[in-house]
Amino acid sequence: MQEQPKLDNFICFAMYTASHAMNRVYKPLLDALGLTYPQYLVMVSLWQEDGQTVGGLGEKLFLESSTLTPLLKRLEAAGYVRRERSKQDERVVVIKLSAEGIALQERAAAVPDCIASATGRDAAGLARLKAEIVALREALNRSVVA
Repeated sequence: MQEQPKLDNFICFAMYTASHAMNRVYKPLLDALGLTYPQYLVMVSLWQEDGQTVGGLGEKLFLESSTLTPLLKRLEAAGYVRRERSKQDERVVVIKLSAEGIALQERAAAVPDCIASATGRDAAGLARLKAEIVALREALNRSVVA
């Protein structure tokens, strides 16, 4: 009889539980900012490059439009972003930071250092881990039959 696989041997389980642990560290930091984790990712992306399209944000964040649009509407209602139709193509929606959204960046500045500290790893160790996770994600994406 074949031995049953053990849960602790599954890389997917390790990643799943690590993701939950990471979210528990982020939660109080983001609660203080009034953001969910996906909203925080949108804001970080816009702080890096303001004026992105909804489609472009979706690609960067691996989010479907059906998930991203309600999230953007909530950020707009909170006063952090504006959604505007492109003047070149009205089908395209551009997301721009408001003054409040720009100001939020300063309040959120400590979040990355808090997360890094919680991992107990140095910058080089975190960079290596991130590179391995990205490589794993890319390999998994390549293996999915479209």
